[in-house]
Parts: sequence; structure tokens; C-alpha cells
Amino acid sequence: MNDKKDIFILAIETSCDETAAAVVKNGRIVLSNVVSSQIDLHKKYGGVVPEIASRKHVEKINPVIYEALVQAEMTLEDVDAVAVTYGPGLVGALLVGVAAAKAIAFATKKPLIGVHHIEGHIAANYIENHDFKPPFISLIVSGGHTHLVYVKDYGAYEILGKTRDDAAGEAYDKVARAIGIGYPGGPKIDELGLEGDPDSIEFPRAYLEEGSFDFSFSGLKSAVLNYLNRSKMMGESININNVAASFQQAVIEVLVTKTIACAKKMGVNKIALAGGVSANRGLRQLMKKECEKEGVFLQYPSISLCTDNAAMIGSAAYFEYIKGITHDLDLNAVANLKLKNKL
Repeated sequence: MNDKKDIFILAIETSCDETAAAVVKNGRIVLSNVVSSQIDLHKKYGGVVPEIASRKHVEKINPVIYEALVQAEMTLEDVDAVAVTYGPGLVGALLVGVAAAKAIAFATKKPLIGVHHIEGHIAANYIENHDFKPPFISLIVSGGHTHLVYVKDYGAYEILGKTRDDAAGEAYDKVARAIGIGYPGGPKIDELGLEGDPDSIEFPRAYLEEGSFDFSFSGLKSAVLNYLNRSKMMGESININNVAASFQQAVIEVLVTKTIACAKKMGVNKIALAGGVSANRGLRQLMKKECEKEGVFLQYPSISLCTDNAAMIGSAAYFEYIKGITHDLDLNAVANLKLKNKL
């Protein structure tokens, strides 16, 4: 089955609370993409519990890899390389995936490719639109990251902006907890926001100093908490739909404004969304509206490819593999792995 004109990569992703494996052909064609989610396990705790996540990964990793191979109608001998997320993420969770990938690479004598989780999110945009290619500006928004990246070429990045405190997704989760709607915060606030008035409460927009593409959401989060506390002290009723809508509007206005400005400065007419928060309907709608106004092409993945999955890791790994970039079997998990300029 393995025609050497084609490259088949078995990819593994266990950075947080999804155990995922996929087989990807030539970086863009997904033959299988299996995800075992743990959301229901962690809901009762209001967030991901690292120890529980790691134990569940150990339980699920082999069946998920097996299922990915079955769906792709392949064996381990058929794949050309094994890819795995090695950071950033929860170290215990990452270690499960890294150990599995190293064991397979060792046993089959296949190359091992360690993938940066954020690079995987960027690569998700290559899967459904086979004509989409660099250069472009990517806005990566997730529970742990908010980055503006100039993607100069496949695997070649320049970081133009990042969060100075809370990531956008982190702010969503904290505000969701404060208004009592639980975990995961992003989808729930997005849902509530549809029923609320985004102009009903004036929350701050942190644009920082002129010309900066960095982000800051800590002040906005504090403003929401202060509003809730003040309303309770005054005995005023709180419309959580309006709180959710107004908070979300304050977040997405900054994200969209800075992304469009970044594209203009770099002379790029393509923007790609990436990361779990890129599934947010409010963000997609406002970004689409502003991109149409500015004549900028907007690309974003399907919802299933926005959240953590292994297909995006297989896509990113392919572009490393064809450049001859692989890793030794001493590859280790790096919980706080930074996205660095790669030009």
C-alpha cells in the first residue's frame, strides 16, 4: 500500500485531555483521525485535573492508535514516520504520547518527529483547503496560548505578538467559572452570548501601546469579576447572557483588530485562525466581516480540527519530514515549550 511517492505519518497527540491518533497522507489528506475526549471526566472539577488526564491517556493510548490504523486500513509497517506532540502541555499527559511514539519508532525502526503543539494548530489549516499555503498571518487562540504569527513558509515562523498574561481561552474559563456556568468555558460563553446584548456592559479593551501586536486579557477578566462582585453587593440582578456577550465582544474586538493590522503591516492578504478558541462563532463572524471589508482571504478549520486532534500533528510533521527534520529516541516532553522564530 505504501507508494513511496506518498508519505504516510502516524501522529499522536496527548497534550491535555484528548487522547488522539491519526494517519495523514502527504500532510493534507486525513485517512483517520481518532479522538477520545475526557471533558465529562473533568467537568465536575471545573477544569482539567492533570493526574486524572495522565491516567486516562495511559488507558486509552493503545486502543486509540490501533483504531486510527484500522480506520486508515494500514499497519505500523505501512507508515513512513511516527509523529508526536512533545510540548507545550501537561507534562504527565505529554509523556504518555511521547513514550508511545518512541516505542513504536524504536520497534519499527521508523523516524520519530516531535511536533510543537501550536505548529500543529497552524497546520490544521492545510488539511481541508489543499490550495491554502504560506505566506499568511495566523491568529492562534486557545486555553493556553494567544499568538500572532507570520507564517513565511511551511515550518517557518516569525512571532509578531503574544499574550502578556492570561491567554484568551484562559480568560473565558475564568469568567465562565465566575458566572457559574462551569467548564469548558469557551463554548458555553459563546452559546450564552447569542442570547445577550454585547453592548450592554462596557468592559475594557486592552490594545496596549501603539503598534503592539501583543495581547492582555487579565485586566478584562478582573473587570468582569469586579462587575459581578459590585452587582451582588448592590443587590442588583445579573443578566449572565449580557455579561457573556459583553465579555466576548471585548475579547474578539481586540483579537480581530490586531490581526487585521498585523496582516496590513506585513503586506499579507491571507489570515488563518487556529486553536480551540478559533471555533468561537463570534470570533469567526467578526473576523469574516472585517476580512471581507479589507479584501483579505480568511481560512479556518472545521470545529473538529480546531480542538486538539492528531491530524494537525501529522500535517505539521509532514512538512518537517520532507525537510529531513527528525528526532532521536531521547526526545522528551517539555511542558512549557516555547514557540520560537523559525525562519
